[in-house]
Amino acid sequence: MMKASIDRSGCIGCELCADTCPAVFRMAEDGLAEVYADPLPEADVSTAREAADNCPVSVITVK
Repeated sequence: MMKASIDRSGCIGCELCADTCPAVFRMAEDGLAEVYADPLPEADVSTAREAADNCPVSVITVK
């Protein structure tokens, strides 16, 4: 079972993760990204990893 997490204290709210993988990430009311798919749907694991790899502040973990 795969899970994603975000260190929200380092999030800059660029929306890249939510744009890349909207099935897993969304922007919260405070303007920071959050994970809302737990555990990750199997079909979205690769795009969640892509979002993590492309995060400009490297605060997303997928494992």
